Amino acid sequence: MTDAHGLLPSDYPQRQVLADEVHSRPAQALQTPCRATYIALVVTPEERRREDAHLAALFSAQGVEPPQPGASHLVAQLGALRLRRELHGEFTSYTFIAPGMGATPFSEAPVAMLPTGWLASTPGRVVAAVHAKVIPSEYAQADAQFLASHFAGNIVVGSDVGQGGGRVYSDFRIHADGFSRVVIVNERFTSRQTGRMLQRAFEIEAYRMMALLALPLAREQGLLLAQANTTLATLAARIAAAEGDDEALLHEVTQLASTLEGALAVSQSRFGACKAYAELVAMRIAELREERLAGLQPLGEFMERRFTPAVRTCHAVSQRLNELSERVARAGALLSTRVDIARERQNQELLASMDRRGRTQLKIQQAVEGLSLAAILYYVVGVIGILARGLHGAGARIDPDRVESLSIPVVVVLLIVVSHRLRRRVRSESESGD
Repeated sequence: MTDAHGLLPSDYPQRQVLADEVHSRPAQALQTPCRATYIALVVTPEERRREDAHLAALFSAQGVEPPQPGASHLVAQLGALRLRRELHGEFTSYTFIAPGMGATPFSEAPVAMLPTGWLASTPGRVVAAVHAKVIPSEYAQADAQFLASHFAGNIVVGSDVGQGGGRVYSDFRIHADGFSRVVIVNERFTSRQTGRMLQRAFEIEAYRMMALLALPLAREQGLLLAQANTTLATLAARIAAAEGDDEALLHEVTQLASTLEGALAVSQSRFGACKAYAELVAMRIAELREERLAGLQPLGEFMERRFTPAVRTCHAVSQRLNELSERVARAGALLSTRVDIARERQNQELLASMDRRGRTQLKIQQAVEGLSLAAILYYVVGVIGILARGLHGAGARIDPDRVESLSIPVVVVLLIVVSHRLRRRVRSESESGD
């Protein structure tokens, strides 16, 4: 496209899209107090295709014009309820925000304002669901009773965030209603800062859960690794001791390599995603700019002790899979080399045997040729004798026996010359054919 003012050359095709990317997921400005519900759903490609129609049904039920299909980020006001939807690579997130605190802790959740059955029929499977409330500091006493009333007596982690602009509390547990809980206490946040803090709290929970999707796979692969490692050790010992048929050993090593490659194909994308999501969790926690509250463990410290070990487990399993696959490949290469050497030795013995057989056949052929020359000599000399006797009978003055005797050396020389020329022609034709 050409610049509107005519001052620039034509734009790169994706220039506007790339420029808008940094503004694609802005934090919302939130007034305190408010309530919010965040839901992250892992979706399949087929479920993602159904999301727009499902969302359009909600807008139509509220008498609002449906949004354009395929929008990766949208914010809409549905009466008193504000909706925010974001499409991520593997999951979709919905945030529902309503004003006010509610009569009791975490009562009157914003999702209660949705049409009956709409949320339950949303495409995807829930990986994270969080109820949050943002309250003014005068309504929040940082004591055990306040925390117990909001988090059902569970152990709570929390900290000052935003350089003292507010506090964040959570227990990172799924409560009886299927939601985890977050409380943000606003000391002096602006509306934009409040929106950013709430968004970070939600993203920490979503990215944490998405990272941990790799943990069950890591545990499963850990069992496979133990078995494969034992199998490889046994095979390596048999290879070193030269026990059994090398080709059979190579088949077993190949089978083990195939098993490990299958495990790598299944797991590596998930383990890679785990690492990426864990890095996002660390970034969001760093953006909170935490300061310790007396008697409470900060969110970053809690994650370092409870979340990071799980991520490291996934990373360790991934690394061990790759290392074991390389070790199996080396064992296979070593055994394959040994099999090739054995085959080469067999080929050399076969060639030597063929050479000996060829020399024997040559000697036999030469002997047969000698006998053939003697037979030809006998018949040629006999023919000459017959001719001489015929001429003698016709009156020629010749001695047939003498003629026959004198012809023998002449015929021998001629046969030798002809045989030599035939051999040279055959040799020349053979060399030109090669």
